[in-house]
Amino acid sequence: MTLSINCHQLSFSPDKEKNLKRIIKILEESQAHLDIFPEYAMGWPLSGLSRDFVEDYAEPLEGRFVTSIVEKTEQKGFSAVFTTFLREEDAVYNAAVFAEQGQIRAIYRKIHLFDAFGHHESQLFTAGNQLAVLSFRGFTVGLAVCFDLRFPELFRSMAYKGTNLFIVPSAWYKGEHKLEQWRVLTRARAHENTSYLVAVGHSEPSFIGHSLVASPLARIIKEVGGGQISFTLSLDRQEVDEARDLVPTIQLSRPKLYKHFSS
Repeated sequence: MTLSINCHQLSFSPDKEKNLKRIIKILEESQAHLDIFPEYAMGWPLSGLSRDFVEDYAEPLEGRFVTSIVEKTEQKGFSAVFTTFLREEDAVYNAAVFAEQGQIRAIYRKIHLFDAFGHHESQLFTAGNQLAVLSFRGFTVGLAVCFDLRFPELFRSMAYKGTNLFIVPSAWYKGEHKLEQWRVLTRARAHENTSYLVAVGHSEPSFIGHSLVASPLARIIKEVGGGQISFTLSLDRQEVDEARDLVPTIQLSRPKLYKHFSS
């Protein structure tokens, strides 16, 4: 079974309405089963995110930003993964949403906030505490966001639930060795869990771009540069099955024993 995906490496503006219209236009023209967009799709000021910016832009699920995209997936009969500043009561989450044909199938609230390299994302958002795993066209999909890539426990937890396709909207900041880290982490998370990993990055100038798709055996199926670009490819479920027959890491893993080590 194959799955066609469109990956959209974009640079979003500080104008939420402009960003929304851009996403809607892309979905209108799509012919793939699934379109994937980067982190910070609601907006990104070149000066960087601030608490005031996030609070001003944040919306509930019923807000115009999310509902407009979800409705477009219903009109087109396809699916999309996109990000939003999700307001729930007194909290705002950096969230990824999986919408399929007019239905919200999963919401992932970013668990590991980017408090590193001089950044303090926890001052802007509340951390999530739940996995987001769903079945989709013969795959089991797990959602993560950007900095989560540095935490293999999260991906292994999703793998234990059957995940064989990780989707990771990202905005990977530029910096020394950051591109090397990006390539290593994405391929490692894919291979150690013998799963596909699709990481769609926010483009330059603030971020590295370099969206990539890694195979269950750590092969880079596709990697682009730093600029704005969209690309389409197909993923074959059989490649996952073959990799897991060859390297059965999930089957051989011993999670109960590992818990004993940390007690």
